[in-house]
Amino acid sequence: MLADIFPLVALRLTTPRLELRLPAPEELAELGRLAANGVHDPAVMPFTVPWTDQPPADIARSVVQHHWLRLGDWSPEDWALNLAVFRDGTVVGQQSLSARDFAVTREVGTGSWLGKAHQGQGIGTEMRAAVLELAFTGLGAEEAVSAAFADNTASQTVSRELGYRADGTGRRVVRGALAIERRLRLTRADWLRHRRVRVGIDSLPPCLPLLGIAAAQTP
Repeated sequence: MLADIFPLVALRLTTPRLELRLPAPEELAELGRLAANGVHDPAVMPFTVPWTDQPPADIARSVVQHHWLRLGDWSPEDWALNLAVFRDGTVVGQQSLSARDFAVTREVGTGSWLGKAHQGQGIGTEMRAAVLELAFTGLGAEEAVSAAFADNTASQTVSRELGYRADGTGRRVVRGALAIERRLRLTRADWLRHRRVRVGIDSLPPCLPLLGIAAAQTP
């Protein structure tokens, strides 16, 4: 079985409404089509790399290629787990958890997007809570970082609800113009105070070496 060679394909996160896991090939195609149908107001760009500034077919293809790329160059020292998010069996978005030298830093980063039809329903908070539970409870992370541009109020709202604190600003160029990035940081202690979502984690132990650790760490 593939899971015997690459156990991350069996990893599952569940919340009261959602399931997060690596997508099967046809589900990956569905994820690409979802992105092609729109994930944000075209007048603004929430991403540092403006990958949504392409024709729909190219957006869909870029989702598929990026997914394969990150799996193909996976290493325990540098990884990005790009999980498809399902609600009632339907793909609604993508939630990522990433780290470099996690065995030493115990720090993870997150990123996400949702199809426009699924926004404004609290899904963004629930799916980020799922990967934070994986990070802090399953992997023994000490801190998680995130960032959002000043006009991305939805992402900043999610971060506040989950206990992140301001961690400085950065100056970026997006679409040829200055964009102010607000960095955020979440400590283990703040996560334990703010976690409200019930999260199930299945088939994690075989994945741990691929994530840079030898055994699960719990608070």
